[in-house]
Amino acid sequence: MSCVIFGAGKIARGFLGHLLFLSGIDFLFVEKNETLAALINERGQYTVNILGSPEKNCMVRGARALTYTQKEEIADAVARADAVFTAVGGKNLRDVAPFLADGIRARAQIGGDALNVITCENWKQPASVLKEAATELLEGAALEFCREKIGFTEAVVMRSAIEPDPECLRKDPLAVNVQDYWQLPVDASRLTGPLPPVPELKKIEAFEGFLERKFYTYNAANGTVSYLGALLGYEHIADAAHDPRILEVLEGVYQETARALSAKHHFPLEEQLAFAGTSRAKLQDYNIVDSIERNARDPIRKLGLDDRLVGSARLAEEYGILPEHLCIAIAAAIYYTNDADPFALQLRTLREREGVDAVLTSVCGIDPSGQLGRLIREKIAMLKERGWIHG
Repeated sequence: MSCVIFGAGKIARGFLGHLLFLSGIDFLFVEKNETLAALINERGQYTVNILGSPEKNCMVRGARALTYTQKEEIADAVARADAVFTAVGGKNLRDVAPFLADGIRARAQIGGDALNVITCENWKQPASVLKEAATELLEGAALEFCREKIGFTEAVVMRSAIEPDPECLRKDPLAVNVQDYWQLPVDASRLTGPLPPVPELKKIEAFEGFLERKFYTYNAANGTVSYLGALLGYEHIADAAHDPRILEVLEGVYQETARALSAKHHFPLEEQLAFAGTSRAKLQDYNIVDSIERNARDPIRKLGLDDRLVGSARLAEEYGILPEHLCIAIAAAIYYTNDADPFALQLRTLREREGVDAVLTSVCGIDPSGQLGRLIREKIAMLKERGWIHG
């Protein structure tokens, strides 16, 4: 049995490759970064450190990688794979589609069995994005084979994966520090054929609600702590998540998202608030030494219409809930600054040259004169009064 993993970053190595290795399943990374792929092939192994549980640390052996230049080898690997996973970042999914289409075409030619393609991305409808992009490149018998035997489905990544300290990376430049969390929930409704025998792969029937619950609870909370933490000068998530000023906003965010998710998906409110409690515990876990900078990175994407903050606020609005605390988090994100982040620089340039309304319109996709736009501007003014935002 063998699997293909598109991507060889922290989640690909520290979660997908880790789980497959522990299950005795051969796997192959497909990585765009040729330097990273070469390092994987040179070393053939890497360390996964379990934060807070060092007795569970693991050396993943037998690691191999192909680069995007090796088109024929990638197609052959997909054609013969028992499952394909992606962990490339949602905005890069369309780059994967040509390789996947070639592999499906080759699989059809050899009369291969059913295959599941499982996206492991923090992105809106990643499986649909990838499926559409791949099927656009197929025709005839290959397209028919794809429709009948290829399942495009999604997984929810709940494990955090971060880079170790410089000393650890000196010893093993491929090492990854990960959260002591093991389950990988997968949308069962779109599977075609069996999953690989990995105990941690969990089939979820009512997946849409599960995915939205995770995104608008965990990701919204992460954005809240990251951007407020940045304003208040914190460097690490856990430190910021213990600040009473940030916690007050965070608790309000949990209440707003919980009520909205409970109304939409009919989760019992107490159950949803308990789920929010697991998010809070993760953010406050000092074993997870995770930086504000890493989590706040790329604020333009994270301020998008359907992303963690604006998307959550819109969901709350839809169900008659005023997203007061979510708008505080959005206000903080709009004023996020980091000269080393090109997207943060782009955001600051837009804000300073054209104003907050331009950010609301072109980045957040909302009407500055609507309820949400007005509320965000109110919260910006409030944060300025508190001295959290300068300028």
